[in-house]
Order: sequence, then C-alpha cells, then structure tokens
Amino acid sequence: MRALKGRLDRSLTAQAVVIFPLGVGIAALFRRDEHPVWWVIQGAFYSAIAITFVAMQRRRAARAAGTGPRTVAELQRKIRHREVPEQPEERATMRRLVAEQLGRMERGGRWLPYWLGLMGLIAVGMLALGAVNGSLVFPLLFAVGVIGFCSWALWMRRRTLDRYRHMRSALHS
Repeated sequence: MRALKGRLDRSLTAQAVVIFPLGVGIAALFRRDEHPVWWVIQGAFYSAIAITFVAMQRRRAARAAGTGPRTVAELQRKIRHREVPEQPEERATMRRLVAEQLGRMERGGRWLPYWLGLMGLIAVGMLALGAVNGSLVFPLLFAVGVIGFCSWALWMRRRTLDRYRHMRSALHS
C-alpha cells in the first residue's frame, strides 16, 4: 500500500490510471442509456481535465519552491510525515514551499464560509424539491452526503493547516 501511495504521489500517469476507471464508472452510472463507447470517451475526457488541473497545481508549487515537480512531491511527503530536512538547501526549498502553500490556504479561507453556505443552499434546495415531488429518499441521501463532504473538507483543511504551521515553526527554529 505504501508503494502505491508513493507512486500516486509522484506519477501523473498513475493518477490517470486511477481516475480513468472512476470517470468511466461515473459516466456509466449517470448515462446508462448511452453506448459504452461514450462512457469510455467521457471517462477519458474527465481524466484529461483532472490530470491537467493536477499538473498545473504541481507546476505552480514547483515554481514557488524553485524546484521540480518530483522534488515537490517528495517535500510534500516529508511535510505529511513531519520530517524536517537536514540539508540547508532542502530546508530553504521546503520553507518556500510551506510559505506558499500556507499563504494560499489562508487566502482561500476567506471564501470558505461562502462555499459552505452555497453547499448548504443546494442541499436545502434539493430537500425542498424532494418535498414538493413527494420523494425524500434521494434528497435526504444527498443532504447527508453534502454534510459529510463539507465535514471532511473542513477536517482536512484544519489538519493540513496544522501540518504547514508545524513545519513552518520547525523550519524557522
């Protein structure tokens, strides 16, 4: 499992191999009446969009840190494991990476209440539509899913901020 996680951290191809079947499955789930070839085409399209987005994020982080994307992936692993590098140049690179990531997360935090409010409005709207149509099973499942997703996103944000703040203080001492 550790080797798979490491490969997924470093390789965009490995991520595409995971995303493609998920995209095909999602297309098959929502478009049952279409031909399976369309499922594959849509899965490839979803994969291309997702990998492009991930590659752009990696490139932005690599530019901010002043290093390559593979080095950024390794530094991110060290941040997750709270490993402080010993070499001065690696410490400087990690310091830049942590400052950039932490700054981006803190700037994005001002929009968080609005995004959570929007998600809540969508869930309430689905519940209202379900009440009007007389079927509450799907809207209730959707609302529970939205609450679960928002809770998970908040938990991951708090956990990631704690990691970056810990690493920032460890690198400055």
